[in-house]
Amino acid sequence: MSVANISVRMIRDSLADLPDFPVPQPYSIRWYQPGDEAAWIAIHVATDPFNDIQPTLFRREFGEDETMLAQRQAYLCDGQGQPVGTASAWPNEPSKGPEYGRVHWVAILPTHQGQGLAKPLLAVVCRRLRQSGHTRAYLDTSTGRLPALNLYLKFGFVPEIRHDQDVTAWREVGQHLDHPALSGI
Repeated sequence: MSVANISVRMIRDSLADLPDFPVPQPYSIRWYQPGDEAAWIAIHVATDPFNDIQPTLFRREFGEDETMLAQRQAYLCDGQGQPVGTASAWPNEPSKGPEYGRVHWVAILPTHQGQGLAKPLLAVVCRRLRQSGHTRAYLDTSTGRLPALNLYLKFGFVPEIRHDQDVTAWREVGQHLDHPALSGI
């Protein structure tokens, strides 16, 4: 099943009613620690066919503030404590307003996918956004990531339609994913 890879944005209008998904054993979730940049790069190199993941990408996306990283970047770890997934509860971009926080750069190594890990990771990140004062969330993704889109839809994110290209993109996705949020597009 092939879909064009078009950038899209999704929003969750409220962070008040977040679902709770426990992290399956032996996995755990922890927050950024100095040196995690290498794990972040390795996870994204292994999972992202759409972006050119270079060592400089981490600092370009997240900056140098390790205190902020420790508060906002989560790592899913295996039973040996090795990072196998990551997601960030990042501050909003100015155009969205302070009520929005950003779910940013979600990824789980392919060898650990399909084990019920994405929903707990997403739940932790969304709870952190709420704890950081955000009442809503958004994320940027692309239509070539059908499993991720399905996850986000099930988690309460819906398409944000900003222009005609979004309508076209979501109509194509709707041919592959059955979700009520896509029926009116």
